[in-house]
This record gives sequence, structure tokens and C-alpha cells, in this order.
Amino acid sequence: MRTQHAVRNIRLCTKDCLCLYVCPVGASDTENGQIDWQKCIGCGTCAASCPSGAISMMPDVLPPQQKKTEAVIRTLTALADDKMKEEAAALKTAEDTADPNEKRLAAALARSHRVMAEDLMREAGYMLPQSANAHELLVSMLDHPASDFPVKTAEKLLEMLKVNE
Repeated sequence: MRTQHAVRNIRLCTKDCLCLYVCPVGASDTENGQIDWQKCIGCGTCAASCPSGAISMMPDVLPPQQKKTEAVIRTLTALADDKMKEEAAALKTAEDTADPNEKRLAAALARSHRVMAEDLMREAGYMLPQSANAHELLVSMLDHPASDFPVKTAEKLLEMLKVNE
């Protein structure tokens, strides 16, 4: 019985296509560049042969979310909020400046703050799709959606992802 399946990060893929030749079931031979997880038998041969490290193995059943105390969650969320404000300030600086070097530096700083905010939210339990925290956050965002919030996508995620705690 399969316990894992292969996934490809398209951004890392250098199109060397060794995965096409080593996959025993042809799961990596798809038009959209993604690995067909229904065909995948979870052997890991494609991941081991990928020279760019674009393929990794993902468990079929996601592990339960690790428990965090409310104090830890509040602290991590507050830190993430600060990082998001700093990202917005850096993006504003990049938008307002005419200096190309300052624009690049501000954009890089904004990206750095975004990555830190995402890491903090993940640690707080909001980035794991199987966590109750993520479900509660999506439901609260659906209750008061921003104008550009992808309502249909959030509803589909809530239908597809089962809480695993």
C-alpha cells in the first residue's frame, strides 16, 4: 500500500526530464508538468533522480498539527502581523522610489518579510492545511472577505481538506 507520493515544484524544475525515464508507471509524463498522484506508486525513484531537487515525496496522509499554547500562538501571530506591516512599508518604498537600486533592495526586503511572516504563521499552526487553526482562519475570512479574497477557492479548500488533529 502506498504511503507517499511524488510532487514537483515547477519553480525548481530545470526540465532535465530524468523523471520521465525512471518513473516505472509514467506518473511524471503529464502535459501540465505536475506528477499524476493517482498513478504514482510512491517509490521515490523520480525524486532521487531529479538533478534540480524539484521533486520531493509527500505523505498521503498529513500528520496532525502539533499543539501550541494560546500564548505562543498570540506571540507568533503578533510577530507575523509586524512582518506583514514591514512588508507593506518595503513595497511602498519600492513603489515610491525612482532609484533602481533602492527599488531592488526594497523589493528584496519585502520578500524577506513575507517569508518570515509565512514561517511565523506556519509555526502558529495556520499554514498546515489539515490544522483546525487553518480551518477556523478560512471560515473567519469567509465571514468577512476582503474585496480580492478568493471566496470560491477558500470554500473548495474547506470541502477538500479534513482536519487531522
